[in-house]
Amino acid sequence: MASPIRPADDDARALARDLMGQARFAALGVLLEDGGPLVTRVAFGLDPQGRPVSLISELAQHTRALRQRPACSLLVGEPGARGDPLAHPRLSLMARAEFIPRAAPEHAALAAHYLSRRPGAKLYLQFSDFSFVQFRVTAAHLNGGFGKAFDLAAADLLPPG
Repeated sequence: MASPIRPADDDARALARDLMGQARFAALGVLLEDGGPLVTRVAFGLDPQGRPVSLISELAQHTRALRQRPACSLLVGEPGARGDPLAHPRLSLMARAEFIPRAAPEHAALAAHYLSRRPGAKLYLQFSDFSFVQFRVTAAHLNGGFGKAFDLAAADLLPPG
């Protein structure tokens, strides 16, 4: 039987970038200290270069897990209001979490960019326990709907040019 995974093409890359660009949240999968899995919902956005980023609290269980084990996975893409939810496109990102300290030179630019797209996050940025985490994508899997599966590289997700 031939592999159901298609070679990445320009349409798949564009759909993956579109899913990331539209996402306001993502399902985040992490491994806890005891090795057990945890999936939770987190805010989702893109940094100025088009890479995934979130604003998360140090008080959250998933944050502690990411600090101990930065390998993680994110799922973006919501089913439409009608039809089979599994027929709607979704993107799985395999990544490593990197925290951006408030004192880091890139923090101010990242905060301004994030707030330009998520103005409601201004409240959270005022709390000292919130920080940005950037997700360095190592691989991705796009399910573009029934019979449309693609493996993508991190570079496939970046804006063209």
